[in-house]
Amino acid sequence: MKYRTLGGGLEVSAIGIGCMPMVHGGNITYGMHATTKTGVETIHRAIDLGVTFFDTAEIYGPFQNEELVGQAITGRREGLVIATKFGFRFDGNKVSGVDSNPENIRRACEDSLRRLKIDCIDLFYQHRVDPKVPIEEVVGAMAELVQEGKVRHLGLSEAGPETIRRAHAVHPIAALQSEYSIWERGVEEEILPLCKDLGIGFVPYSPLGRGFLTGEISSRGDLPTDDWRLNDPRWSEENFEANLQIVEVIRTVASRNDASLAQVALAWLLAQGDQIVPIPGVKRVATMEDSAGAAELELSAEDVEQISAAVPHGAAQGERYGETGMRMVRL
Repeated sequence: MKYRTLGGGLEVSAIGIGCMPMVHGGNITYGMHATTKTGVETIHRAIDLGVTFFDTAEIYGPFQNEELVGQAITGRREGLVIATKFGFRFDGNKVSGVDSNPENIRRACEDSLRRLKIDCIDLFYQHRVDPKVPIEEVVGAMAELVQEGKVRHLGLSEAGPETIRRAHAVHPIAALQSEYSIWERGVEEEILPLCKDLGIGFVPYSPLGRGFLTGEISSRGDLPTDDWRLNDPRWSEENFEANLQIVEVIRTVASRNDASLAQVALAWLLAQGDQIVPIPGVKRVATMEDSAGAAELELSAEDVEQISAAVPHGAAQGERYGETGMRMVRL
């Protein structure tokens, strides 16, 4: 495994692991439901391969995913970078809105520490910007947790340029997590350069287009009826076939490199900057091993340019979220 450095000198494996899909019967399901046993085995195997960066959030499940990660890392905590996120309020197990009030930030931190069975969160993200709470107040509350030793580094997710600047002025931001992939390149024009200028690492989530870019799904009929992606605009009936053309571009490069499509999609992201660390979501050992192998795949300049030219920003058909989701990004 190769390693990279995010902001604040935070060293992580060049490929991290998005643990969200490991939830069984949770609020966001991709494909067949996961099991706790499989999730723990996958995390253990990832650690064996040198993966150190694991991403979760209280909203995944909700709560179940942090508990699973906590179970998996018990006795194997040393050297790992555990990232989790806050930013929502709950009515029981139902999300009832965004909430980044200082009281809720502290509540979320304490609860996450308990579920993860750790005494310090390595990277604590605001999951979504809360328009009702000034970012200075949010980061100020997060910084207090750093001073208390409960959090090591701070992060934002899906924040807009001005929010990033204001946040970083209060306390150094180590990482910005936002969607970025071959078919979602909206961060390239302004946000990636800003992060580089400020020394903020960039962590792409959904780097494989929620599985679309792996080439393993040929139709909507391949998905279970409760699959979250059936509500994704890019997976809709009117957009699915058109977006398969993007997959064929990746397939061409994968064939030339004797690599999987997932490895090519991740290697393309790694080629966009040394501060970029993708976190593909996995739930099985085989999928994780394949994604982790992308750290060793070095695409040629010609490979990178072929993909970039064939799939420019805006090439994918459909928004990346439905109307509600789009209102919560780039704030």
